[in-house]
Amino acid sequence: MDEEYYLTEEQRIQQEVQKEEKKRLKRELRYQRRWLRRAVIAGIILLIVFFCIALKIRELNTVQRKPVIYLYPEEPTEVFVRLEHNGELTTTYPQYLDGWHVIAEPDGTLTDAAGMTYNYLYWEGKSNVEYDMSAGFCVEGRHVAEFLEEALSELGLTRREANEFIVYWLPLMENNKYNVISFQTEAYTDNSELIIHPEPDTMIRVFMAWYGSDKPVKIQEQELTALERKGFTVVEWGGSEINSK
Repeated sequence: MDEEYYLTEEQRIQQEVQKEEKKRLKRELRYQRRWLRRAVIAGIILLIVFFCIALKIRELNTVQRKPVIYLYPEEPTEVFVRLEHNGELTTTYPQYLDGWHVIAEPDGTLTDAAGMTYNYLYWEGKSNVEYDMSAGFCVEGRHVAEFLEEALSELGLTRREANEFIVYWLPLMENNKYNVISFQTEAYTDNSELIIHPEPDTMIRVFMAWYGSDKPVKIQEQELTALERKGFTVVEWGGSEINSK
């Protein structure tokens, strides 16, 4: 016979209570599992959104690193330099107010109103500029120094200027397996315009956009040319490490 037949009324009630309790616990467990799955999915979605936002912010805040400006007049000259940068200036030296006012010597020595001397004007900034990487060079990290020596000479930098450029960038590039490099023209100069008084006779602006790569990248080779230095000459160099596309 069914064992329940011999249960007392109190035991049957207790048994029903236990059954209902088990059902409730099962419902709560199913609910908790559903809630946990939804929380995990929501967390993954949020991480993806934050990652995409972070990438976008990074893209919109491309850093122009260490552009330096050399001034070489034919005789000691009072020079005013203004930078029309489409973005935010993050660092300048000497301090950039409404521009830089200096006395420039033919050898490039600059003296401010306080009598402090400098080798060049220095700035860094952020902007949302998009660089043109349609032509350039793919260079093995171990050959970067040799490549830059030749390229910078073709672009018109003196040995001293090229040396300062290479000393800054080489530690960031030589340990990459490959570096994709493109020297910018209008993409850079239109975004960061230099206004100089008196107006220079020659202006050479060298700006390198680049990124590291684990494998070789096929890219159309860029033709490098330089202006002949005549009269009051202004030289600028800088660069930016960008995201690979």
